[in-house]
Amino acid sequence: MSVNPEVQYPSIAVKPLFEGGRLPLLVTPAGNASLKHCLNDIQRLVSKELYLSGGLLLRGFELDAEMQFNHFCQSFGDDLLNYDYASTPRSQVNKGVYTSTEYPAHQSIPLHNEQAYTTSWPMKIWFNCVTASAEGGETPIADSRRVYQELDADIKEKFTKHGLLYVRNYGNGLDLPWQKAFNTQSKADVEAFCKSNQINYVWKEDGELQTRQVCQAVAQHPFTRDMVWFNQAHLFHVSNLDPAIRETLLSIVGEQDLPRNVYYGNGEVIADHELEHIRQVLKRCQVSFPWQVGDIMMLDNMLSAHARSPFKGERKVIVAMAEPHN
Repeated sequence: MSVNPEVQYPSIAVKPLFEGGRLPLLVTPAGNASLKHCLNDIQRLVSKELYLSGGLLLRGFELDAEMQFNHFCQSFGDDLLNYDYASTPRSQVNKGVYTSTEYPAHQSIPLHNEQAYTTSWPMKIWFNCVTASAEGGETPIADSRRVYQELDADIKEKFTKHGLLYVRNYGNGLDLPWQKAFNTQSKADVEAFCKSNQINYVWKEDGELQTRQVCQAVAQHPFTRDMVWFNQAHLFHVSNLDPAIRETLLSIVGEQDLPRNVYYGNGEVIADHELEHIRQVLKRCQVSFPWQVGDIMMLDNMLSAHARSPFKGERKVIVAMAEPHN
């Protein structure tokens, strides 16, 4: 499967990375490896192909002093977004650029669409491999349209009908403190953000915060009109925890004070077997490749989910997001 033969891109070569699929398209320099030199053709390719493939992998390009990662991402016409209302720990590299999730190296991060646990999310997300780990550390991806199509019809209908209620309890050494999640030290700022995003909040007796928000389980892409599976129920649900950790947490804090959990939008409990089916479909749909230093992957955040594999050795992948949608 190739790109549209009627469109010519003189400075770049384009083909699917994996035989029989379009995700991701592999883009390499046809001659001059300067990213700045190839930028016009890359932008044209993105405008024609990103909505079809869901993601591009740029490999073999050289970042110029004038065309650093953040400038490259901004060249597509939108300011880079801050990582507000975070669910995972990250560090800011420079304005609009962050480290990828800073979970311990031995842990995997399941497939997800960025910020699908809320009602406002970025449409575009970029990853840049600064340091490739000696072993593992891939960023698996999956077509969210295919996930939607392959899910059990009854489960999909129930999720679609009710939506999802995400419950988060911040801090207490169990999850991100609210100050980091909301990127502020001000309770008034948190309250203003919650009110503007239809998030119910409670300040508990110990000064910590609980939030509850009903969100979508599926979504329709605003441009392609494709239906996509778009939530993080399988990450937030208590069944995502190791059984021993789950039992310990429930015995210590109880279900109501778990760091995070998710229910159907009407408050009904989601059965473990329903989440396990979703995880199996996601696993079946994912593709993965080893990072090479300098790689840049650009995804349509609604059409493509991403993950992180466990790794050994030093690894550094930086991330930027743009084009807010709600």
